[in-house]
Amino acid sequence: MATFDRYFLSQLMVLFGLFSLILVMIYWINRAVLLFDQLIADGQSALVFLEFTALTLPNVIRLVLPVSAFVAAIYACNRLSTESELVVVQSTGFSNFRLARPVLVFGLIVALLVSLLGHFLVPLAASRMADRRSEIAENIAGRFLVEGRFLHPAPGITFYIREISPEGELKNIFFSDARNPQLTTTYTAQRALLLREEGGPRLLMFNGMAQTLEAGSRRLFVTRFGDFTFDIGALIGPQPTAGRNVSELATGKLLFPTPELLRETRASEAAFLAKAHERFSLPLFALMAPLLGFAALLLGGFSRFGVWRQIMLAVAIVILLKSLDNAAMGAIRQNARLWPLAYAAPLLGLASAGAFLFLGQNPALLRHLRRRVPA
Repeated sequence: MATFDRYFLSQLMVLFGLFSLILVMIYWINRAVLLFDQLIADGQSALVFLEFTALTLPNVIRLVLPVSAFVAAIYACNRLSTESELVVVQSTGFSNFRLARPVLVFGLIVALLVSLLGHFLVPLAASRMADRRSEIAENIAGRFLVEGRFLHPAPGITFYIREISPEGELKNIFFSDARNPQLTTTYTAQRALLLREEGGPRLLMFNGMAQTLEAGSRRLFVTRFGDFTFDIGALIGPQPTAGRNVSELATGKLLFPTPELLRETRASEAAFLAKAHERFSLPLFALMAPLLGFAALLLGGFSRFGVWRQIMLAVAIVILLKSLDNAAMGAIRQNARLWPLAYAAPLLGLASAGAFLFLGQNPALLRHLRRRVPA
C-alpha cells in the first residue's frame, strides 16, 4: 500500500478502536443493569452475573462495529479535510475513488470482524447462555437457601430459614403454602435437607408439624411428622424443556431448516431465513457505512466552515437505510420469498457511496445538479 493509504488506514483503525470501546461500554452497561436486576435479585452470585454479561458481549460488539466504523470514517475524513491534508493529496492527482481505497480496505476488515461474530461467536454465546439459564432455572438453591430472610419464590409461597449449617443442613424452617386461598398449609421443622432428584428438587423435613387451615369452615388440622418430603420444584412453575432459539443455530441450519428444527424452535421457515440473511447483510452494511460517510464528506470539497452539512447528510442517509433494513427484515419474517430485500439497504448504500464519489470528482456536474434542485 502507498504511504498515504497506510497512514489513512492507521488513523481509521485507531479511531475505530476508540469509538468501538466507547460504544460497547455504553451498550454493555445498559444490558448489565438489566441482568443485574434479574440475577442478583434472584439470589445469584456476582460470578454468574459476570458470566452472563460476558456472554452478551459478542452480540453487543456485532451491533456496535458498523456504527463505530461509520463514525471513525467521518471523523478521520473531517480531520484530514480540516488540516488540509486531503487537499494536498488531491493536488497530487489522487481521484476520489483512489482516496477511497484505504476506506474500502478498512470496511472489508470491519465486515470480516462482523462476519466472524455473526456466524460463529454470537451463536456460541447464545447457546451457552441458554444452557446456563436452564441450569439456573433448575437450580433453586440460590433462590431458597438464604438464611434469616422471608422469601417469596412464587405467589402464595413464604419460606424462611433461620440458619444453614456448613454441611448444608437447614435449621428451623418455616414454609407456608397459600396458593389455594381455600386451603392454607404451614410447615415448620427443626431441620431439613434440599435433595436434587430426576423429578426435580425436593425438601426433606425432619421433626416438624403441618398445619392446614380450611378457609370456609375455619377448621385447623395439625399433623406432626418425623420426616416429610415436599416437592418444591413445582413452586417455581413448570420449566418447559424449550428447544433452541433461532439465534443459537449455525448459519447452514438456518438456510436449510429441517422439520425437526422447525418443531424444536417453534419458529417459521421465514424466521430462519430472515436470521440467516441478516448475518450476511450486516457485514455488507459494515462495509457500506464507512464508504458512504467518507464519500459524503467529499461532496463539498475544502471549506473553512467545515463539512457539517455533509456529515448531517451522511447521518441522515445511514439512518434511512437502517430503517429500510429493519422494515425489510420484518417483511422477510412474514414471507420467506422476500429474502433478497435483506440486501437492498446495504447495496443501495454502496451505490450511493459510488454516486457521491463520482459527483465529488465532477464538481461541475454537482453544481449543475444543485441549480436544478428548486430552492
